[in-house]
Amino acid sequence: MFRLWFKVAAVLWLVPGTLGGAARLYTEEDPLVILSSGSLRTTVSNSSSAWLVQFFSSWCGHCIQYSGTWKALAGDVQEWQEAISVGVLDCAQEENFDVCKEFSIKFYPTFKYFRAHSLPTDRGTTYKGADREIQSVRQLMVNILQNHTRMDRPQHCPPLEPYSSAELLPLLGQRSDNFTAIIVEEPDSYVGREVILDLLQYSGVQVRRALSSDLPLLDALKISTFPSIYLLQPNGTHTHLHSDKKLRFFFSSLLKALPGVQRRSQAASNQNRNRNQNQNAAVTVCVYRAKVYLADLDSALHYLLRVEMATHTTLEGEELQVFKDFVTMVAKLYPGGAWVVKLMETLSDWLLSLPLQRIPYQAVLDLVDNKMRISGVYLGAELHWVGCQGSRAGLRGYPCSLWTLFHVLTVRHEATPTALDNTGRSFGCEVCGRHFEPTAAETLDSVQSREEQILCCGGHTTWSTTGWQVHNNTHNMVNNRLAGSLSDDPLFPKSPWPSTSLCSSCHEEKNGVHVWNHDNVLHFLGRPEGQEPRGGGRGREEELRHGNQAAREEQREVLVRSSSGSVWILGSLGFNSVDMSLCVLLYVSSCLVLMLLFFFFKVRSRRWKLRTARLHV
Repeated sequence: MFRLWFKVAAVLWLVPGTLGGAARLYTEEDPLVILSSGSLRTTVSNSSSAWLVQFFSSWCGHCIQYSGTWKALAGDVQEWQEAISVGVLDCAQEENFDVCKEFSIKFYPTFKYFRAHSLPTDRGTTYKGADREIQSVRQLMVNILQNHTRMDRPQHCPPLEPYSSAELLPLLGQRSDNFTAIIVEEPDSYVGREVILDLLQYSGVQVRRALSSDLPLLDALKISTFPSIYLLQPNGTHTHLHSDKKLRFFFSSLLKALPGVQRRSQAASNQNRNRNQNQNAAVTVCVYRAKVYLADLDSALHYLLRVEMATHTTLEGEELQVFKDFVTMVAKLYPGGAWVVKLMETLSDWLLSLPLQRIPYQAVLDLVDNKMRISGVYLGAELHWVGCQGSRAGLRGYPCSLWTLFHVLTVRHEATPTALDNTGRSFGCEVCGRHFEPTAAETLDSVQSREEQILCCGGHTTWSTTGWQVHNNTHNMVNNRLAGSLSDDPLFPKSPWPSTSLCSSCHEEKNGVHVWNHDNVLHFLGRPEGQEPRGGGRGREEELRHGNQAAREEQREVLVRSSSGSVWILGSLGFNSVDMSLCVLLYVSSCLVLMLLFFFFKVRSRRWKLRTARLHV
């Protein structure tokens, strides 16, 4: 199922080939800067940010093995780039021989860091530490920033030094324009400083750190466990901010999810947000993002069949086969109403019965629009987004619903493993296809079970047990690249899913680096309706808050299905609406005739009794 799904994507996305330069250790798709002899000096000299550069050689075995770690580090600290950036330079390229010699590169890899506003004559400081794992190098970057003086500190780097109780306590009860988060931690902890840098590109919240040795502050805030977050709200109130796990990733995720907190680039391009805030608030309150809404799935099918696929005048060859497989898959696995399933079944039977190798798509549209007036067949012809509704028109919507449909079908296939053998899908976004198809091609062979199919795309940022991190890194790089862009919804920013608020047990840290708990993600994606996710956090509260609404929706759906049961049976026997109308008319006429006959004979029998009685007398 899964292998065919991505073959479908490759065909319909029309990907023009794989990325060039496959032998290169780093490409422009990686979240770092590739430097050369012509750009190194101008980049690191007099820069507004500090730099950490790896000088490597593409033929060096250790460099090849370490490249994955360096890419992961660059992705982990991508939010820090306004304060300190990560770069690489390949000394094996002939054009870089002289610059590597000039910077005294004798071993590979060699790490050099450059302070902000450094002079053109500065050749950097070599990091000679033996520990080059992500957490250690990340802490080195924090130390580099903290070693700057106030005069030469990077332009956008906030203070990383701890605040005292004398500076923080006067803020209690004061109104402000944004949130203020106080992270209280042990003196040797890096969590507070890393969270400050994680929120560097966000507006609406200021993060300050304090130490556990500041007893007056601990007494005033009543903090006894470390690290902890104390939140000062704009209206002057203040409270502890609960986190299921006291880890950097959880702290950063909680602060980014606060209302009004968004990337500064989004804030600059979203001038009309305040005007629509009341409407947006209704969306975020009424919709629980861990649930799947049939309105989104129906809208996805409507747009896919009537708009996206309608750009094809005809279907032939592999495209036609892919479309047949897709329709069959939806007909077997779609969880929606019986009328939509009947439509897809009818469409599937019609496509499979055709001996033609080429069909006009208008014929498909005629069947989708039910111009033959087949009973029990219907697909709404309007877009109605619920869980995929964006904060304004043009955001989320169809891409969100298509991913949701994909995820639902993988989970349904796990629940009904014998439903079908081959599946496919259609998606017309060539840009998205160009980004994801190479990764799909690399990891198709690693997907060997239905559970791995669910993990592959059930959470937007997951893959199989062996290929999980490959897709996770690629998808997150795309999300990071698009984060803050015009296509990113400020109320639903691109981020790993499920979030910590929906499934805290899905997230862990290993050696200071965020990792996914595969088993808990699978449990979250495939759990029965209404079952709480492990470590639900705020998601559990939201689910309880909207439980009545979900129950009412389910009752309405049951009523609709029960009322349409007779229609479904007649439709399955081949009756159309005219046939059923005639049946109803004949039934009513027969009842009237029988009633008339009954009264006629009743009156005749009474008259006969009276006549026989008179003769007897």
